[in-house]
Amino acid sequence: MTLSDLVYMCLGIGALGAAVLPRVVAKRPFSMPMIFLVAGVLIQLLPLPVPAVDPVRDRLWVEHTTEVCVIVSLMGAGLAIDRPFGRRRWSSTWRLLGVTMPLTVVAVALLAWGLLDWPPAVALLLGAVLAPTDPVLAGEVRVGEPLGTERDEDEARFSLTSEAGLNDGLAFPFVYAAIAFATAAGAGWSAEWIGRWALTDALGRCAVGLTAGAAVGWLLGWMFFRARTPVLRLSEHMEGFVALGATFLSYGIAEVLHGYGFLSVFVTACVIRAAERSHGYHKVLHEFTEQIERLLTALLLFLLGGYLAAGALSALTLRGAAVGVLVLLLVRPLTGWLAQVKSTTRRPERVVVSLFGIRGIGSLFYLSYALGQNSFSGLGRELWAVVAFTVVVSVMLHGAMATPAINRLERRNHHAEPGASHRRPDV
Repeated sequence: MTLSDLVYMCLGIGALGAAVLPRVVAKRPFSMPMIFLVAGVLIQLLPLPVPAVDPVRDRLWVEHTTEVCVIVSLMGAGLAIDRPFGRRRWSSTWRLLGVTMPLTVVAVALLAWGLLDWPPAVALLLGAVLAPTDPVLAGEVRVGEPLGTERDEDEARFSLTSEAGLNDGLAFPFVYAAIAFATAAGAGWSAEWIGRWALTDALGRCAVGLTAGAAVGWLLGWMFFRARTPVLRLSEHMEGFVALGATFLSYGIAEVLHGYGFLSVFVTACVIRAAERSHGYHKVLHEFTEQIERLLTALLLFLLGGYLAAGALSALTLRGAAVGVLVLLLVRPLTGWLAQVKSTTRRPERVVVSLFGIRGIGSLFYLSYALGQNSFSGLGRELWAVVAFTVVVSVMLHGAMATPAINRLERRNHHAEPGASHRRPDV
């Protein structure tokens, strides 16, 4: 048996598994990502010629594969959200972005600096990498498909989905700050980079990403639903792969203009969704992105499992593991709860939002990207060990907790008085 034969066999099994497993594990206390992660570990331990992906050696491949997975997931998340955009309607999202995310960056950076004795730039990078929640691995706690029932988009599901959709892009300014900090420290300390970072990376790139996303979304929404020429009115043809075209177009335009493509893709999806809210074409687009996302997720989790079995955690110390555990069990729950103080969200939903800050593919992308820009004091292996450990614990912990927690929340909402399960803010 040659290596290529083995790869084809694994790809076939993986693709079939990605189709079958979500239905098998539905309503059970484990998830598809958990199964593929464990499968990757077991396959790597077998006496078979299975190569392990090393994110340090294969950094560019890892960066672009995770990048594609994240942007496809962001398109799917934006298309799935039924709630119209608004300052008060999305108030839970703004709280999580404005309070939870920056506090998480600072808290994780302080943990890395204090417990691991890492240089400030490296500590800041870890905070930036582990701050965003993940739209890829959060399938059990995301909103349902477009035009679903009210239960598919309760306040907890909406908050987690919209937060993940936006904070994956908003993590970039913090990553760029870490890169600039590391570059300045290597050349002799200077604070000159702060002004340029604030104007360019924190404000300019965000503005470009948001503007490009809105423009592309408006153009595609008009073309899909209102174009006078039937050939251009793609909603009448119901072809799902158009979602990939929208994803790559939005991402590519934003990046060419030096904006944040992650932000652009999510905004594009939301604007397309708003162009015609009741059309069934949204389901077609969402289902296609969800299928591609599942395939990529299965592949990446399988490879991550192989990387673990090949010695990914050899550089992990007890203090590094403690940082990862504290991020999931203390930092996220505390900062998530603080963001919801005095909100109108019911207590059970606040608990779910606070606990389920899942870390995943986005963190892997940001770390591989940053290490391609700077060596960060040669601590690449140590960074990968802490981030991989945190992602693995998140996959296992949140994967086991998600279904029971959501089932319990749905039962409580079902028995609550009519309309109490959402309490969506008025416009």
